[in-house]
Amino acid sequence: MKTNLQDDYNLLFKFAVKGLKYFVLALVGFAIAYVISTVLNVVPIAQILLSPILWQWMMRIAVFIFCLFAIAIILDSWR
Repeated sequence: MKTNLQDDYNLLFKFAVKGLKYFVLALVGFAIAYVISTVLNVVPIAQILLSPILWQWMMRIAVFIFCLFAIAIILDSWR
């Protein structure tokens, strides 16, 4: 049975999904590093992971990935 649905996604959508995957992996890595540094009492690493500058950049990256998803969805629905 033939359908009109296409399984190939927009290149921008594929890029956004890869970006989201690596962003989530980085957040999980930061969480693991924080837990290990607090268990081993390594204060400088914990301070780096809790610094506001790092989380500002993480927020900027998250907003950028969200915007990529929004643009990809708009372009896909426009097509």
